[in-house]
Amino acid sequence: MIEHLNTEKRNEKTADLDQMSVLEILTVMNQEDETIPKAIAKELPAIEKMVKAVITAFEKGGRLFYIGAGTSGRLGILDAVECVPTFGTEPEMVQGLIAGGAKAIKDAVEGAEDSEELAVADLKAAQLTENDVVIGIAASGRTPYVIGGLDYAKNIGSTTGSIACNAPAEISEHADIAIEVVSGAEILTGSTRLKAGTTQKLVLNMISTTAMIGIGKVYKNLMVDVRSTNIKLVRRAKNIIKDATGCDEATAERVFEESNHHVKTAIVMVLTNMSYEEATNSLVENKGFVRRTIAKD
Repeated sequence: MIEHLNTEKRNEKTADLDQMSVLEILTVMNQEDETIPKAIAKELPAIEKMVKAVITAFEKGGRLFYIGAGTSGRLGILDAVECVPTFGTEPEMVQGLIAGGAKAIKDAVEGAEDSEELAVADLKAAQLTENDVVIGIAASGRTPYVIGGLDYAKNIGSTTGSIACNAPAEISEHADIAIEVVSGAEILTGSTRLKAGTTQKLVLNMISTTAMIGIGKVYKNLMVDVRSTNIKLVRRAKNIIKDATGCDEATAERVFEESNHHVKTAIVMVLTNMSYEEATNSLVENKGFVRRTIAKD
């Protein structure tokens, strides 16, 4: 019964929410949000296992899938699509699947989250393999769409993970690696787009960012595989080249063009005096890691 879930309980601090002033509401929201990082800290060992599994999958050419319904599904999609411009990944590498398909991103699709079969169909359409990782996201920890997807992924041989905001969570029993962050009662009873949503977003940030660092998408603390798809990102790309190498503006401009706007290659060219072709080949040999590439120069 959902009334027994932590995410469905009433928050005693906000029993008179409708009578609070604007500042009082904002204050209690802020105070409740402050509890989330501490709750996540308790699950860092499980998150570490999840990240390592994703890195292993990526190293084998596998993909990462997030599956969820409603807010959980939308947060998975948000994290997935941001990997493309931030880390220069192909869209297929990290994907978000939501119950009800693309229409459900902005509109509710009645009954979609209650269907285990829809998740199976979505993963079959994505041609899931044993090299992939599937992470089910559900604030309640009991969404049938997520359970169906995790069970299918396990049958295929994929590594499975789960992110829930209740413990013990039903979806944890269907995952190889279970992350259970108890976010507690919402200030607005049952509105899991609030603390639970914040919890999920922070955990997804950790998984995708740390996994990308683990496969060489970062040099120092710079996103060296950023895609220069607009004016702002072109400026950022040139600044990254300067920050990574200590070169001047003119040099950054030159190597940015000579590297075909590939920041990582440009950095290696400056730090090693390699040609574009040499830098490109060396990065491939060193699996995209800048530090390894410049160390072997």
